Amino acid sequence: MTGDKAEQTAPVFTGRRWFFPSALIHELDPDSTRSGRRPRRTVRDWAVDFACFLFAVLLGVLGAETLNDSQNIPHALAVTDQVLGALSCAAVWLRRRWPFALAAVMVPVGFVSETSGGVAIIALFTLAVHRPFRYVAWVGGAQTVLVPLYFWWRPDPDLPYLAVLVLFVVLTAATVGWGMFVRSKRQLMLSLRDRARRAETEARLRAEQAQRLAREAIAREMHDVLAHRLTLLSVHAGALEFRPDAPREEVARAAGVIRESAHEALQDLREIIGVLRAGESEDAGRPQPTLAALDTLAAESRQAGMKVTLDQCVTDPAGVPASVGRTAYRIAQEGLTNARKHAPGTEVTVSVTGGPGQGLTVRVRNPAPEGDVPHVPGAGQGLIGLTERATLAGGTLEHGPASDGGFEVRARLPWR
Repeated sequence: MTGDKAEQTAPVFTGRRWFFPSALIHELDPDSTRSGRRPRRTVRDWAVDFACFLFAVLLGVLGAETLNDSQNIPHALAVTDQVLGALSCAAVWLRRRWPFALAAVMVPVGFVSETSGGVAIIALFTLAVHRPFRYVAWVGGAQTVLVPLYFWWRPDPDLPYLAVLVLFVVLTAATVGWGMFVRSKRQLMLSLRDRARRAETEARLRAEQAQRLAREAIAREMHDVLAHRLTLLSVHAGALEFRPDAPREEVARAAGVIRESAHEALQDLREIIGVLRAGESEDAGRPQPTLAALDTLAAESRQAGMKVTLDQCVTDPAGVPASVGRTAYRIAQEGLTNARKHAPGTEVTVSVTGGPGQGLTVRVRNPAPEGDVPHVPGAGQGLIGLTERATLAGGTLEHGPASDGGFEVRARLPWR
C-alpha cells in the first residue's frame, strides 16, 4: 500500500521539456518510465543531433580534401573512404538509440576511413554519456591502441609522429571526460529526484504515524472516561434490578445517578467523535478534569455505593501543571473503576501527595475482596493505557498485588 501511494504521489517532471534531453526526462517522469516506450526527441535533442551531424560532415569534408591532396592513396581506397564517411555521418542520427553499437562499429571503421574520424569522436562521447564507464573503457581503449597503427599507416605530413599520438590521446581523454561529466550531472539530478521521493514518502509516513498515535491516545481517553461512567450505570442498574422493593427515595437517587452518568458519557463520546472529525487536540471542547476534580470524582463513586477515602496532601494544588493534573485524575479514575469491578464492597483509598520540585505521587489502594469475584472481560487494558499516559507525561506507573492480598496502583509524575 505504501509503495502504491509513493508511485502515485511521485514528483512528475514539470520543467521546460524542450530544454532538457529526452533521456533525462524519461527518467524523471515516472509515467513515461512505466509505459516502456522509447523517449521522443525534444527540441534540444534535435538541435544537438543536427550540430553533431554538421560537425561530423565538416570533419569528413576536411578528411576528403586531405585524401584528394595525397598522392600515395589509390583512387578506389579514397572513394571507399568517402563512402564510409558518408554512411557514418548518416549513422549519427542513431547514436541515441544504439550508443554502444555505434561506438563499437566506429572503431574499425575509423581505422580504415579518415572521413569517419568526427563520427568516431561523437560516438565515443555519446557512449560516455549514456552508458557506464566499463563500456567506455573498452571502446576508448581500443581506439587508443589503434591510433599508433593508424598514423604509422597514414602519417600526417604536417606534424611529427609523436606529437600526433599525444594530440589524439589528449583528444580521446577530453571526449571521455566531457561525456562522463555530463553523465554525472544527469545522475545527480536523478539522485535528487529519488531523495525528494523518499523525503515525501517519509513525511507521509510520519503524518500517518502521528495520526495513528493520536487515534490511539483518543482510544485510551475513551476507555478512561467511558469506563467510569458506564460502570456507574451498571452498578445502579444492577441495584434497581436486584432490589425492586427499595424505598422510593433510593430508587429516585439511583435513577438520577443513571441519568447523570448517561448524560456525561454521551457528552464525552460526542467530544471524542468531534476530535476524530475535526482533528482537534484533547484540550478542545469542555475543560478536561484536573486535580481539582478529585473531590467530585470521589463523591460520584460514593453515590454509586463505593467506600472511598480521599487524602490530598499537595503543597500548591493550583500550581499543578494542567497535563500532570489530567494524568493524575485519569489514574485515580481508572483505579476507582478497577476497584469497583474487581473488588466490589471494599474501601478504596486514594492519596495524592507532592509539591513543586518534588513531583506528584498518586496511590490508589484497595484490600482483597470478600468471596469470589467473577472475571471481567478486558481486564488489564486500562492499566496499560495508564502506563503509557504516565510515560508520556515523563513519569512512571507501577501496579500489582499488595502484601495483604489487595491491589495498589502507584504513579509518580514530574512537577518542576
